[in-house]
Amino acid sequence: MQVKDAIKWMKLFNEKIQEEKDYLSELDTPIGDGDHGGNMSRGMAAVMEELSSKNYETLADVFKTVSMQLLSKVGGASGPLYGSAFVGISKGVENDDLAAALQAGLDMIVKRGKATVGEKTMVDVWSPVIEDLKNDDLTAEKIDQYVKATEELLATKGRASYVGERSLGHIDPGSFSSGLLFKAMIEAEVIG
Repeated sequence: MQVKDAIKWMKLFNEKIQEEKDYLSELDTPIGDGDHGGNMSRGMAAVMEELSSKNYETLADVFKTVSMQLLSKVGGASGPLYGSAFVGISKGVENDDLAAALQAGLDMIVKRGKATVGEKTMVDVWSPVIEDLKNDDLTAEKIDQYVKATEELLATKGRASYVGERSLGHIDPGSFSSGLLFKAMIEAEVIG
């Protein structure tokens, strides 16, 4: 992956977030604060403003910028979780192994949020996506399946865990936005 590819990936992610902003907040309303779409929209707009304002020498610098903007502009749990993810990615990306970089991002999410697979969090999408990437078997359809699968999980971590059984039947908003991140990754053609 080149710097220009990473920026293209973030540009596509931003476009998807802006398009799905209202739906992300709709997903967040019954099981959270209803602000995931607005928060992510604001954060990614700040990311794009920052990325377009200077030239970047390294992938690590691109992803550190993404991290800092998301940490400072995104409210709720999403800012720290996405910010932490991109800190991990920035540290893992230079060895030209995207799966390893994403694993470093997931490790930071887990460290920050203490979540594991099956607890109705973004971990439920990140984990299988990384496995598919390692096996050179990732598709947009699979990403959609992983996101949809969170609908049937009982939330035991994060804000959604407060509503207990009422979390059943709702897609996890952080999983949906993570799905957008990974679909943007495929479209940006950074896999390879």
